Amino acid sequence: MGPVSRAEQRRRTEERILVAARTLFAEHGYDRTTIRAIAAEADTDPGLVMRYFGSKERLFARVAVVDRPEPLGGSPEQVAETLLAALDAKLAAEPVGALAALRSMFTHPEAAREVREAMLAEQRQAEAATPGEDAALRTALIGALTLGTVIGRYMLDLDGLRDASPEQITALLRQPFHAIVHGPPNPDPHGAQGETDARPTPERG
Repeated sequence: MGPVSRAEQRRRTEERILVAARTLFAEHGYDRTTIRAIAAEADTDPGLVMRYFGSKERLFARVAVVDRPEPLGGSPEQVAETLLAALDAKLAAEPVGALAALRSMFTHPEAAREVREAMLAEQRQAEAATPGEDAALRTALIGALTLGTVIGRYMLDLDGLRDASPEQITALLRQPFHAIVHGPPNPDPHGAQGETDARPTPERG
């Protein structure tokens, strides 16, 4: 084999840094994990960590949203199934990076800001692939369902949710995901009630 190119060397170093950061953030949390410790775990120099990722906050955000979904596109049915597949992947194996973020971001606003921006970027991608004027709201609801399911399973250890298989969970969420992506057939929440109220009242005997 020939010599490794400089670009390939950088890619391998970045990957080692990400693996080390994911491990240390999950084990020790945001506050107790240092750039120096990450560099030592990745067998590299702290200066390279800063050069490649800019700051501890940005590295944290990169690790926290490592479970990125597949590119979204196609019909509403395909978008809903892609989002379900992303949830299934999170449930199949404990999402270490995401959980490290959840445990730390509430006490570290600087890290939370970076994570939120990364999550919003993913939501905008889903929004662009979702039809309807209220696509932002509907993709936010999908994100909330996904996040709540992960938190309930791995952080709150909720009965039922903790022991269910990913297939059971996604099967129950398939209809809600599709309904939210498609949007309600009648956007007026009072429409059905109005029709009910318009019916004649039965005469009392």
